[in-house]
Amino acid sequence: MPTLDSGNTAWVLASSALVLLMTPGLAFFYGGMVRAKSVLNMLMMNFICIAVVTVAWVLYGWSVSFGNANDANGSGFWGGLTQWGMHSIATGASSGHPGIYGSTGVPLFAVACFQLMFAIITPALISGAIADRTKFVGWTVYVIGWVTVIYFPVAHWVFSPNGFINAKLHVMDFAGGTAVHINAGAGALACALVVGKRVGYKKDPMRPHNVPFVMLGAALLWFGWFGFNAGSALTASGQASVVFLNTQVATCTAVIGWLAAEKIQHGKFTTVGAASGAVAGLVAITPACASVSPMGAIFVGLIPGFVCCYAVNLKNRFNFDDSLDVVGVHLVGGILGTLLIGLFADPIEVGAYTNGAREGLFYGGGLDQLWAQTEGAAIVFAYSFVVSFLLALLVHKTIGLRVTEEAEITGVDQTEHAETAYDWGGLSGSLHRAAVSLAAATASAAETLPATSEEKVEA
Repeated sequence: MPTLDSGNTAWVLASSALVLLMTPGLAFFYGGMVRAKSVLNMLMMNFICIAVVTVAWVLYGWSVSFGNANDANGSGFWGGLTQWGMHSIATGASSGHPGIYGSTGVPLFAVACFQLMFAIITPALISGAIADRTKFVGWTVYVIGWVTVIYFPVAHWVFSPNGFINAKLHVMDFAGGTAVHINAGAGALACALVVGKRVGYKKDPMRPHNVPFVMLGAALLWFGWFGFNAGSALTASGQASVVFLNTQVATCTAVIGWLAAEKIQHGKFTTVGAASGAVAGLVAITPACASVSPMGAIFVGLIPGFVCCYAVNLKNRFNFDDSLDVVGVHLVGGILGTLLIGLFADPIEVGAYTNGAREGLFYGGGLDQLWAQTEGAAIVFAYSFVVSFLLALLVHKTIGLRVTEEAEITGVDQTEHAETAYDWGGLSGSLHRAAVSLAAATASAAETLPATSEEKVEA
């Protein structure tokens, strides 16, 4: 009979708090990259995800994602509704098991808290693709629909012990390369296509308005990601330790890879590039963090860091407006991280994730695992893109997903929230008063200075 493990429980609860911190971190990361007239809307688009997804998770999200996790014969496609409203998860009455998750010794309530934070940040990632032009109410409705018909079922496929991508295809995805990043990246692409381009796209300057915000957000994401990845072990164990190290290693090499690509393309190393490279590395190592060695993690970070720097140009090549490069970083980075497992998986060195996975190609495993990874990535991308597109189209054609052109030009902060991030009028007044004071002080000082020899002569 499984018993409570207080150490593992403490680690999972702490990791849950770390993952929650990632959503405000994402808000600052995205918020710094938008124009000044849109920053509050971006913060709110992320913040509202915390509120509405939490309610949906309690009502039915946990049940659909993990409701039959303790049932070996449960459906591989969804968890059902037997635990709606978090019903009976403390006692496990619906499945005949105590309220402990597998052999981890962690209460199902703690696992529910941890997985809730994944459900919150995944739709928040999409917000960057439609920045500067999104109606707040339309976005909120879209988020509720998206997690209901896309995230919750896909989370079951990938994370639940009996999910078909996990148990049947034996896809290795330790912390969400498919369920989180490919899923959100496909949704971002669909939304960007439905919503359309920003007014003045490729004509007006749309540079990041606050680069320190970008770096702050990247730092918060990096910090929280240790809970995201290492917390997915659900145990304070050796596996969590190697995951922690691999996360750090891959993120650092991704920064180097991105900056190298940036230097080749533009001749400079930018601060935004360093922050974006770190996020690309975090994305890529997410599915692979428990199946590669630290040496393998070097390449799982370096390759996506370099490639994603070029991938952000896909929007120019195919003429879609992904405002903050969600497709180039999260979709491409998620796909690369998922596929690179098929090359670098090294279960002899670190111990494989317990789902029947095989060694990667470079470690004598042949192409079997690479093919399984490809199947998993393709299934999630296809499902998420098609359903995301249809859902976005439905919301856009009914209550509206995009603000009017006039509102967009004015700024969505003002038109959607009746606020501005910066009091430009007050700032102008302060600068004017400072200038007047400085001029008066200068004049007063000039009157008290002794006359020069030239002035004496004239006198």
